Amino acid sequence: MPDPAEELVGCASRARLNVTSRSEGAKAGDARLGLQAHNASRLISDPVLKRIFDCVFAGLGLVFGSFLWPLISLLIWLEDGRPILFRQERIGRNGKSFFLLKFRTMWKDAQGVGLVVDRDFDPRVTRTGRLLRATALDELPQLLNIFRGDMSFVGPRALPLKVDDHEATRYRTIEDVEGYEVRASVRPGLTGIAQIFAPKTAPRRAKFKYDLFYIKRWSFGLDLRLVAMSVSISLRGKWEKRTHKV
Repeated sequence: MPDPAEELVGCASRARLNVTSRSEGAKAGDARLGLQAHNASRLISDPVLKRIFDCVFAGLGLVFGSFLWPLISLLIWLEDGRPILFRQERIGRNGKSFFLLKFRTMWKDAQGVGLVVDRDFDPRVTRTGRLLRATALDELPQLLNIFRGDMSFVGPRALPLKVDDHEATRYRTIEDVEGYEVRASVRPGLTGIAQIFAPKTAPRRAKFKYDLFYIKRWSFGLDLRLVAMSVSISLRGKWEKRTHKV
């Protein structure tokens, strides 16, 4: 039997080629994919082994990574003052909302700059923020979200409460995005297939395809493989690469 993690790499890489505009046939294909994921996935039942892994390693990460918190907080404060943490309401398992935590990586007045998606250098991000984002250290506070049960180490991205402005012409609400129902049936993850393989500028619909693939093919071994990939990306500081993080 082929290793699902090996299968993942090939399938996810090929999926990069399938993010163009949709037709009615594509809509039907998405619906079938969502139904298969909903019916077949063991992940939707919230496996005990996955939750134990999350609790144990989130706890260890909070303990052994505690020395980084004051250092990162000091760097943020020296460059741009307070607040140190960024809180944003997101959608979790079964549509339940929670506040996702991150170290702040943008200037306090960044809201006036607007969305930047077409350049490698984002002027909204501080110097400290660029380092934190490249290594994923800005997401260290999400270990608290994982420990509390809001999130998992591996899963789809945590969804915002509303669609981005540049997608508002296609979707009225986040629930209108194809595959939302299945996507919202599991805990969001700190890392996952979409986070690793999807191009940063890919539309939300395309990222949902990666999420649905993960839900349908979930196994504990697949989670371990994705965690190992994520650690490698962090150590190499490649999280801000538009493509080819691995």
